[in-house]
Amino acid sequence: MVIRSDGPRDNARDGAVRDGAVRDGAVRASARGRRVGLKDIADELGISQTAVSFAINDRPGVSEETKRKVKMAAAKLGWTPVYAAQALGSSKTMTVGFAPSRSADELQDESFMLHFMTGLHASLSRKGYGLLYRPCASLREELAVYRDWSARKRVDGVVLVDLRADDPRPALLNRLGVPAVLAGGPDPSSLMPSLSIDDGGTMETVLRHLLERGHRRIAYISGDPTLDYSKDREAAFRAFAKRRRLESIHVEFTDFKTERASELTLRLMALPVPPTAFIYESETLAAASLRSVAAHLIAQGRGLEGVPAIVSFEDSFICEAAYPSITSVHRDASEYGAKVAKLLLKVLAGDPVSGNRRILKPELVIRESTSRSINV
Repeated sequence: MVIRSDGPRDNARDGAVRDGAVRDGAVRASARGRRVGLKDIADELGISQTAVSFAINDRPGVSEETKRKVKMAAAKLGWTPVYAAQALGSSKTMTVGFAPSRSADELQDESFMLHFMTGLHASLSRKGYGLLYRPCASLREELAVYRDWSARKRVDGVVLVDLRADDPRPALLNRLGVPAVLAGGPDPSSLMPSLSIDDGGTMETVLRHLLERGHRRIAYISGDPTLDYSKDREAAFRAFAKRRRLESIHVEFTDFKTERASELTLRLMALPVPPTAFIYESETLAAASLRSVAAHLIAQGRGLEGVPAIVSFEDSFICEAAYPSITSVHRDASEYGAKVAKLLLKVLAGDPVSGNRRILKPELVIRESTSRSINV
């Protein structure tokens, strides 16, 4: 049965398909064993191939009704776009770049980032985009990757993470003309939109929980002091301690090295008046330090009653599997990644977007490591 337009035929010009138009080519095989192309859709509807191309690509020149019927017919026939041909007909690569300054080993230890990338991919793939992942060992290497991608027109846009003080990346991408969004922030230069998590508010939630348990000597074992979110957490930590007149606080940085976290924890535990609670930047830092403290106490013939309260700013199976299980801040990293990808897709489509939004209020999951109240 042939479906025809109710109104007059659209006046899209015949001829070569230009710009963003999807071309005939390698698409999913039809039930008849041959490839479905734009001609098949045009024959089904009784309109020109150019009108079909304009409708598929949401270009001006055809009515909204025709666009709807073309897309329905395409779905019925099993047509899918050929992104290589799409790229030839336009400047798009259908690829988004992600080049965080982290080693592959560090990324494997970070469940949050792995789930974040899963969310990115899920949103991007639904729109036909691929995710090009390129881990970098340094900020200098990351900047070089962006210059290379721009010169070779390798990606349509970029996702940034881990905003730093005086971060050069937003300005560079702006100069290169590469669209980008920031997970975190906001960008103080307002060169790109961002989606961020309220790290300062989350730190206050953690501290209120510890204070309710009687802890007034607290240490914060952080990651990288140059990272924007670490600065927000530290500022909130110090402000809370001053406001609530905590007995003592300690802030130490580890560059996300588990050995350094364990060393610092044992050193602070050896003080004449040690902290009774520790907050760690990640679950790997928390779990490694917990293991070191437990081993130290056992070697001294003391039981695990001497283990301090522990909270992790990241949640994963590691926190559940540890003994005692570790209280942690739970954020849906996959959902976060999906929302960041959707923001970039809006930017790429030319849609208006707001400068910065805070999303995904984290939840504190209370486990055995902070279940006891103390009197000190």
